[in-house]
Order: sequence, then structure tokens, then C-alpha cells
Amino acid sequence: MAVTPLHPAPADGPPRRITVLGSTGSVGRSTLALLETASPGAFAVEALVAGSDASALAAQARRHGARLAVVADPAAHGALREALAGTGIETAAGADAVVEAAARPADWTMAAIVGAAGLRSTLAALDRGGILALANKESLVCAGEIVLAAARRSGATLLPVDSEHNAIFQALDLRDTAMVEKIVLTASGGPCRAMEPAEMRAVTPEVALRHPVWKMGAKISIDSATMMNKGLELIEAAHLFPVPETRIEVLVHPQSAVHGLVQYADGSVLAQLGTPDMRTPIAHALAWPGRMAVALPRLDLAALGRLEFLPPDPVRFPALRLARDALRAGAGAPVVLNGANEVAVSLFLDRRLGFLDIAAVVEEALGLFGTRAVGGLDDVLALDAEARREAAGLAARRAAA
Repeated sequence: MAVTPLHPAPADGPPRRITVLGSTGSVGRSTLALLETASPGAFAVEALVAGSDASALAAQARRHGARLAVVADPAAHGALREALAGTGIETAAGADAVVEAAARPADWTMAAIVGAAGLRSTLAALDRGGILALANKESLVCAGEIVLAAARRSGATLLPVDSEHNAIFQALDLRDTAMVEKIVLTASGGPCRAMEPAEMRAVTPEVALRHPVWKMGAKISIDSATMMNKGLELIEAAHLFPVPETRIEVLVHPQSAVHGLVQYADGSVLAQLGTPDMRTPIAHALAWPGRMAVALPRLDLAALGRLEFLPPDPVRFPALRLARDALRAGAGAPVVLNGANEVAVSLFLDRRLGFLDIAAVVEEALGLFGTRAVGGLDDVLALDAEARREAAGLAARRAAA
């Protein structure tokens, strides 16, 4: 993983200009909260982008003095414009406006739009250069080589914000990656970790959303319950770090204190630990290669008492196997995996698909498409759309059976 030196803007120097893609989501809100705790004048907000919550976006834009506020849903533009009337803050709406906001001059961009919907804006930010803090794992899952090529062309710095990838980044010795034997991503196991398969069949959205440790959005919470989230992170890690897929492991760690580990050729294992709060990896990316003070509860190992590590159960969590198979298959398989999963999760949340049927629909979709080749972004988006249509049909047939 190539990185370039960058130091936080000094308090008496020009502020670092910040854009947040997905500002009203959990990662976006945490990012903006951290800006408020930074030294005065260290940061200035260039653009904020949200999905459809015009009221929340307008409040954020006012509070942080953003130059531009963009809502992806054109139907919400009127409410956004009205809420920001007289402030001097520019407004815009629609998919093209989201991409244009990502391309505006900024030193540091948070890419936190959930799902494949964040791919175009991620690439636009990378094409511009600067730093991209990546919380949108689907960009690397669906278009890993395209994303990395864009970063190389512009000289952009790509920093991982997912807690697990950020942990690996902190523990990884980039000076001598040949000495890395393996990396280990940890997973809490989610709310279904100890359930029997028969019990999992009856899991409702309310149960699946009740994560025992992390506070996350609905889609990511369901992915955590199925462990598809860890499967997507496995694919992401294979693109981010110079370690072959066979040397990337996943362990279930219910305490969620150890976020990632790196094992070296001399037998040393370096781990990053911390309280399970996304503000820690976000702050690391904001201040990298330095650090910034964050007022969070500190990890108390004595109070924690023990750290458990368990292999993931392939029967309870087939999503991990599907993700690894898609990574090994290459070509468009990860695109199909991601698109089918997004559709299946949405249908589960709408109570039109069973919990165990999420992975089943994904597996069927992967079987339909084989290893169809993808070239550029248009190929990725076309395959994504086709996979979604097929997944919807597969889910409908399951619901009718």
C-alpha cells in the first residue's frame, strides 16, 4: 500500500479543506464531530454530501460553514435550498452533483457513502488527488484495480478508515512488507454469533440490527450479523495490503478490543487495540501521520478481563466463504457478490426475505454470472445493475416458494 507524507495543518497555517461524502451517516457525523474538537483554524469544510435528509444536511452545513451542500435525491433539493436560503452556502442535487462535489478542490475527503452508490464519487475524489479516507468498502470490492489505478495516476493518498483495515495499517511495517507472514481481521460475530442455524432462520430485522458492540447504520449492521461485512473487508484487505489472499485470516473476537493483527516472519504479532468507536480510526486518518487527541473512554484491559479469539463458523456464516470464493474467482464475481448482497439486505429489512436467505440469494447470483470479465467503470456498473435485477428475481421466487 503506497502512502505519501502528509502532516496536519499547523494551527497558524492555512486550514486543511475537508469534504465529507455521506455526511449524515454514522461515519460522516463522527467525522464532523471530530472537526469540532480540533484546533481552531485547522480545518475548513468545502463540501458536504448526503442522500435525502435535507434537514440534517442543512444543519451540518450551517454549523460547519460549508461552501457547498449536495443532496443526492433531487426531490429533496427544494427543502435544502429553503433551509439554507440567505446563508451563502451553495446547494445542488442529483448523482452528477455528488460527483462534482467530490471533484472540488479539497485536501482531505471522507468517502462514506454506503454501497456501490459511492463508487463514482470515490473515483472523482481520487482523480483530483489529495487524501481520500475510505470508509466505503464497496468501492474496493467492486472496482479495486480501478480505484488503485486512479490513486496512482493522480498521486492521491488512500487511507483506510474501516476499523479493521485502519488497525492493520497502523501495525503494518511498510518498509519491509516481505517479512509479513499474515494479517488477521477480527469480527465481533454480531448478534447471531452463538445462535443455532434453526434459531437464525427466525431472526428478524430488529434482532439483526441489535449489534452487541458497534453502533452502525442499518445496512452495515445486517452485514455484520451475516458476517458479509467481514467478507467484504477480506476483499478490501486483499487490494489494500501487499499480502496474498491465502495469508489474510478472519477471527471472531467478541470483545471487539483488538481490531487487527499483523504477524511477522520472526514470530512477532503486532496488534492495534482500542475501544470500539469509529472516531478512533477517523481521527487517525484526519491527523496522519501524526495523531490528534480524542475524548473517548480509554480501553481498560483489567476491566475487560479476557480476550477471546475463535474461528468463524462456516455453517452459521456462509457469507465469508462466498466472499473468499468471489475474491479467488476475480473478474466480476466481487461485483455480483456486492450487488446481490445489497439487494438481499434491503429486502430483508423490508421483511420480504428471510435472514438465512440473504446468503442463499448471493450464492445463487454468483452461480448465474460465473466470472464475467469487467474492464472499466461502465462495465462494473452494468454488471452491478444486472446482478441486482437477478438477485431481486431470485429473492421473489424464494419468497413465493
